[in-house]
Amino acid sequence: MKTKLFFKTIALFVFAFIGTMNINAKSDNNLVYNYEQKDGMMVAQTVYKQEGGSLSNYLKYNYKYDDQKRMVESETVKWNNIKNRWDNDMCIRYTYEGKTVTTEYYKWNGKKAQYVLVPEMTVTVDAPVM
Repeated sequence: MKTKLFFKTIALFVFAFIGTMNINAKSDNNLVYNYEQKDGMMVAQTVYKQEGGSLSNYLKYNYKYDDQKRMVESETVKWNNIKNRWDNDMCIRYTYEGKTVTTEYYKWNGKKAQYVLVPEMTVTVDAPVM
């Protein structure tokens, strides 16, 4: 049951991510992925763009888990070439209550310097019974 819930959660994340991706990133031919793990869990994933013979920063995903190894947060940051730093972009937070999972989508607000909830993107689903 946990496996199906995890895959549904990841599928929802992918859906939200695809909706925010830059058009230039549609082709995976020029993207290179680097995964970071801690205690067997993926805690970060950095995506580089391959331009000629070199790689440049593009996107980074940071993941947080609860004590039951369920993802509770997935943050996306984008590389800012002008400022030469990672800038916050979006954050998806997951809450679990029994068999129900609520997914909340937050977009970075630079003026407020915080993530702001996008209520219309909030989704609550019940995990299937196995």
